[in-house]
Amino acid sequence: MGKRMSAFGKIEFHVQEERLAITPKKGDLFIGIPKETCHEEKRVCLTPDAVAAMTLQGHQIILETGAGIASNFTDKEYAESGARICYSTKEVFECNLILKVSPPSLQEIEYMIPQSFLVSSLQIKTQSKEYFKALASKRITAIAFDFIKDEHDSYPIVKSLSEIAGTASILIASELMNAENGGSGRLLGNISGVPPCEVVILGAGTVGLFAAKSAKALGASVKVFDNSITKLRQLQQDLNIPVYTSTIHHKALEKALMRADVVIAAIKGKTRAPIIVSEDMVSVMKEGAVVIDVSIDRGGCFETSDLTTHSNPTFVKYGVMHYCVPNIPSRYAKTATISISNIITPYLLTVGDEGGFEAAVKYDRIIRSGMYMYKGIVTKKAVGDWFNIPFTDINLLII
Repeated sequence: MGKRMSAFGKIEFHVQEERLAITPKKGDLFIGIPKETCHEEKRVCLTPDAVAAMTLQGHQIILETGAGIASNFTDKEYAESGARICYSTKEVFECNLILKVSPPSLQEIEYMIPQSFLVSSLQIKTQSKEYFKALASKRITAIAFDFIKDEHDSYPIVKSLSEIAGTASILIASELMNAENGGSGRLLGNISGVPPCEVVILGAGTVGLFAAKSAKALGASVKVFDNSITKLRQLQQDLNIPVYTSTIHHKALEKALMRADVVIAAIKGKTRAPIIVSEDMVSVMKEGAVVIDVSIDRGGCFETSDLTTHSNPTFVKYGVMHYCVPNIPSRYAKTATISISNIITPYLLTVGDEGGFEAAVKYDRIIRSGMYMYKGIVTKKAVGDWFNIPFTDINLLII
């Protein structure tokens, strides 16, 4: 009911029409999940359980045959969950929403239909201008796992994969120390009457924290180095047990490295990972020590680090075994797949409830945070700066 002054100065009341909130129309998503073709990529974006949750809400999913095999999910499991199994790569890419773990190749972008949506990692350090030109030519809207920021200002997928990498780094080191693998024969554990192994961790971020947790759980002696006192303090609080921490001083670090059985390098830097350990420092390390350079995807923290692969993961320099594989979570493909799937599935269901990606982009801050291209226009400053290409703030493009 509203009121207004009449011509005679009296208040008159008038019944007004009720205005109901308009609920946005639910948008059914048409999702294509191709088989990963990137070298040694074994993960897939959605588990069969996630597919079942999506199809129950009316969304359609086409999965290329064999897409989940490397993560130990069969075509039969996906089919029973409601996905349609497809034997044509080109047909999968004709869906208007493509879900991939690795960014698509130029050939795969060629298969995509104009003005479709892409959700994948970006791996900016491995891309070229041609990749963005190809997306622009199809007017693709692209969202990267690397950039998605949640309501707590955290990067959920990046953080989850870092947790896997941190835990896995200690397991891998323990495996490499096995005498059967040419290692020193030390057991990374606390055995009565035997001095514990010395583990040095460079970096107090998520990778460093989970590496420290795993190493301490096995009974190793752990030392953590980082130039951020705040990160070191937070790591101490999260571990809830006393652990040696230090800022990075040459003498203190060199002394720790000389005694170390295992070194985990996990400092990324803004562009390239800083070289923390020189070749001279490696030359005085223990014979049979193991280095896991988790930062190798950004160049590595060891001057002696060189890129390796899952199929040929190690090399020895100065008697020190180096493991420099850039995609450690793919080694644990099923765990990594479940983690990625559990994070992105609620976002996809929300996108459907909000009327599809076109509508969600306008109202969903989380979706916008991950976007680096909107209808062929680069929208992420980091991408524009890295490749020296023009970019436009997404808020100026959405009306």
